[in-house]
Amino acid sequence: MTTAELVRLLKKNGCIFVGHNKRHDMYRSPVTGKTFMVGRHPSEEVRTGTLHKILRDAGIAIR
Repeated sequence: MTTAELVRLLKKNGCIFVGHNKRHDMYRSPVTGKTFMVGRHPSEEVRTGTLHKILRDAGIAIR
């Protein structure tokens, strides 16, 4: 899954953009209340472990 696809999935599930730093954007999950970072490289593939951690923090079931 690319970063662009991940961001679309996060927004579809209600995650809100809350800010950014040099290389990452911060999102907050309304389900878990956690804030987490997502890399700002839209065409790059997100590594499996990173993807699972972001989805877990967002409260999205891993398929």
